[in-house]
This record gives sequence, C-alpha cells and structure tokens, in this order.
Amino acid sequence: MNHWSPPQRPAAYAEQTLLTAILDGSYPPGTTLPAERELSVQLGVTRPTLRETLQRLERDGWLTIQQGKPTRVNDFWRHGGLNVLSALVRNGHVPADFIPNLLEVRLSMAPAYTRLAVINQPSMVLECLEKAPALADEPAAYASFDWCLHHTLTVASSNPIYTLILNGFSGFYQQIATTYFARRQHRQASQTFYSALQSATQQNDPASVEQIARLAMQESIRLWQEA
Repeated sequence: MNHWSPPQRPAAYAEQTLLTAILDGSYPPGTTLPAERELSVQLGVTRPTLRETLQRLERDGWLTIQQGKPTRVNDFWRHGGLNVLSALVRNGHVPADFIPNLLEVRLSMAPAYTRLAVINQPSMVLECLEKAPALADEPAAYASFDWCLHHTLTVASSNPIYTLILNGFSGFYQQIATTYFARRQHRQASQTFYSALQSATQQNDPASVEQIARLAMQESIRLWQEA
C-alpha cells in the first residue's frame, strides 16, 4: 500500500525554496531579493503567503526587511538564530568546523549547568544516570540517552535559559550524536563519564561534578578531532 503524504503548504514550500536559493548562492549575503510581485510569481504563491514567509525568514535572521526598500539577504552566521543551525543541518550545509564549534559551546555550558543540577536536584540527576549501565551498545541508544541526560541536567539546574538554549539544538543533536557514537571508543568514554558523574553526585560533590563534566566535554572534542 502506498503511503499518502500531505502536500507541502505554500508558505513552507516558499520558505524552503528561498532557503535553498540562499544556501546555494543564488541569493548570497548582501544581495537583495526580487520585488514582492515578481518573487511571488516565481514561487507560485500569493503575495500574502510570500509576506508571511519573508517575515518568518527575517525573524530567524536570514533577511532584513525595510519598508520601501528591497529585502536584503543577511550574513546568517552574523545575524541568524538557533533556527538557522537547524536549517543548515537539514539542508546539508554544515561546514567542516561546525561540530567542533558546537562541542566547544557545550564545553562552555555543560560544567556550569551540571554543577547547578547536582546542587538543586541531585535525585533527578541520579534517576537519569541509573539507566546508563543498561544502554544497548549501539549509536542510536547512546545518542538518545545523551540528549536525555543533558536535557535533564539543564532542567535540574533550575536555570530555564540553559534548557531553552539546548532545545534550540534538538533538531539535529541526535543526528550528530549518532555519528559521534558510531565509534565504540566514544561510547566507552561516555560510560566512564556517566559512571564518574553518578559517583560524584551520590557524594554530593558539586565541585567534582563540574570538573568531571569539563573533562568529559574536553575529551569529546579530542575524540571527535581524532576520528
């Protein structure tokens, strides 16, 4: 039996088409888009639908819209938000240094939110970590657990900004993590991290927890660069 797929909404189609054109260099940063009337004809959508699409792309940092002036394409690395990261991964436009840079961001944040989590809600952290030893020895299982752990840590930190930032990566975190955990050595390193984190949490030692998290994040960068 054939599975029916609903047609793509006009606004979604217009957005994806414009994103593709920006990313493939048809509309590089600094250039302007065609006039609204011309662009709506090119895309085959109504002008109200086009305006909705352009406003959404402006919100995410792809475009700058000024009344009475052509819509300008931004340098998305300077003006974009977290939705830009998801779009880059979804469209396969990930530069070579993207993942190391992402791991550096995690290195900056993870020790802090892990320490706060153990101070504020250690029982929540331990409940999550209890599942680590029984993980299936496969990349997808580790990727799913690693996301769950870091999400739990941000929630337990009682600083909701950490969770909002992490959630911004949810669209591609597991995809990247599955690639990372394809190597057994990487899975073993994470099990060592989970075990050490569990022990330090049980001992109610936030300072050790912070150091353990920092060392683990540094190790993940080293392992990725060696892969």
